[in-house]
Amino acid sequence: MEATQGDRIIVRGRTVESSDRHGVIVEVRGQAGAPPYLVRFDDGHETIMYPGGDFAVERGRTG
Repeated sequence: MEATQGDRIIVRGRTVESSDRHGVIVEVRGQAGAPPYLVRFDDGHETIMYPGGDFAVERGRTG
């Protein structure tokens, strides 16, 4: 997976009760767009992420 700073991300909920989480990639820490990514979620929480199967990128969208 490749991403750039400013891309929007969606982390899909894994169970029926779980909602999707939305955020923006603040910093790409890998080479050539590779993970890990510093992500700021819409609720203000920031974390370092390595994407999995529940991770989607919306390219070039900032918010």
